Amino acid sequence: MYFEIKNNALDSLKNALKNLNYEIPEDIKLEFPPNPKMGDLATTISFQLAKKLKMSPMDITSSIMENIEISDIFEKVEAKGPYINFFINYKTFSRRLLESVSNDYGKLTTKDEKIVLEHTSANPNGPLHIGHIRNAIIGDSLKRLLKTAGYEVNTQYYVNDMGRQIAMIVFGMEKLGLSIDEELSKKYIDNIANNLSDNSLNENNLDNKSDKSNLDNKIDHQIGQLYFKVNEYINSNEDKKIEVDNLIKAYEGGLSEDLDEIFEKAVNDCLTGVKQTLNNLNIVHDDFVWEGQFVRNGEVDKVVNGLIATGHTKEEEVLCLDLEDFGIEKELVLRRSDGTSLYSTRDLAYHKWKSEQGDLVLDILGSDHKLAIEQVSIALNLLNEKSPEVIFYEFITLPEGSMSTRRGVFISVDELLDEAIDRAKNEVQKRRNDLNEDEINKISNEIGIGAIRYFISRLSPEKHITFKWDEALSFERGCASIQYAHARACKLLEKCGNFDLTKEKLNIDFDKIEDDWTPNEVEMDLIRLIAKFPIVVDESADIMRVHPIAQYVQDLASAFNKFYKSEQVLGCEIESARLLLVDKARITIKNSLELLGISAPLKM
Repeated sequence: MYFEIKNNALDSLKNALKNLNYEIPEDIKLEFPPNPKMGDLATTISFQLAKKLKMSPMDITSSIMENIEISDIFEKVEAKGPYINFFINYKTFSRRLLESVSNDYGKLTTKDEKIVLEHTSANPNGPLHIGHIRNAIIGDSLKRLLKTAGYEVNTQYYVNDMGRQIAMIVFGMEKLGLSIDEELSKKYIDNIANNLSDNSLNENNLDNKSDKSNLDNKIDHQIGQLYFKVNEYINSNEDKKIEVDNLIKAYEGGLSEDLDEIFEKAVNDCLTGVKQTLNNLNIVHDDFVWEGQFVRNGEVDKVVNGLIATGHTKEEEVLCLDLEDFGIEKELVLRRSDGTSLYSTRDLAYHKWKSEQGDLVLDILGSDHKLAIEQVSIALNLLNEKSPEVIFYEFITLPEGSMSTRRGVFISVDELLDEAIDRAKNEVQKRRNDLNEDEINKISNEIGIGAIRYFISRLSPEKHITFKWDEALSFERGCASIQYAHARACKLLEKCGNFDLTKEKLNIDFDKIEDDWTPNEVEMDLIRLIAKFPIVVDESADIMRVHPIAQYVQDLASAFNKFYKSEQVLGCEIESARLLLVDKARITIKNSLELLGISAPLKM
């Protein structure tokens, strides 16, 4: 609806300028005033025109005000100094807004543009750890946002199957006799699926949950333990490094079908566990693209030969791309002395391929990759290929002592999720003694996972995050408070007798809105925020950031909670209008949370 309001205001301004024979700027600036008493929309057009017209902004404003005409969607238009402020007619607007909010509210017009979005892409040598989680959540939330904004989006996980890490795992299996117990892994999955594990949290032992659910048996955790053992062995027996190098060379050359099967099984086993973790975070990739295909199909060689042809390479022990002419001292190594490729070379071939799959290539990368992506971008430009757009993020840490780890190596995402759910369960049990175990488990999962996703999404990626449990799981200011607002709305609607909880549908006709309903201040605050949702989606997609969505839904939930506490709904003279307002607030909260990959519980 705010798109319609903005267009109405723009039309009014353009007609006034036309009548005055003033030049109409291509981009007339309209903004939301910080205080509703200053209007619902304001323009600084007088400042935009002052220099060209050689007039004072005040005089331009006076002339426009004498010529402006507004539609019935506005109550009035006023000049505040050089500013021109539009005030919405809420008696008219509120009805039109409520009628416009459907279950797909916020979804924008389809755009003729495809975005290839790569995120997470952790090496398949163990479980996802806390260093990966921000990448995964930013990437998945961006996918949801961009698709809602009308883009076609393909999400990819780039699988590093030819790296040294996976060769070390194969070395451990083949040369050291280490193995993965797939039966234990299957039992772990069955255990979780059947909800047989005890989810209770022992405050004196934060690792309690992980021990009880036998997280060590999960297949990606087993592979991580195997990798850890092989790494220790190689560090103590450096002469064995040559055997790992030989494995890399043999796999890259496709010299043995049996070896290919071993590599592929090890990678797939790890990816099985990684996918389970991502699925628990409500994250699903469209494609898993293996880097090995770009070596096997000759694309890596094409990229290397193309760069050699530019005259910017040099070769001593290894083949490098000399970047001094581009202001970068560090060379980009393209090929080892034994002829095998490197991750950077395969990454170039992958980016070249991605640029052919869509109109925009978007990467989510840690801030420590800035040099690497600069090198890659230069190389791609030399090849006349598109460079990727990159969103860099700072890392996330836990306060010292807030969580232990079994081996002292890293904290896995599985452990983080377990603890979040456990802590959420403690809070639910304190507040609700009327729920059965299944209900408690369901709500605890929704709160725990939501807490992690929201805490990470709420800050711009450029800011460092220290994860704090008391803030993340706060029922007053964290994601739980937003989810609680949604559950409150559902409970209130259910009480009216016209809300189908299973279909989440309110059976009230818009014709039943009372004729004498004119929203009060509290209702107008809520209506304004509901109306802004499509614009927030559009503007967030333009800057490719999800933190404005997180802030928006927090503001929306706060406005709803204020309305809920101050206004009677059931049994009041304007019950139908207020029930519809509750329902449309519920839908907008739910759709906002969906953009962040967070569930909107029906009860809490």
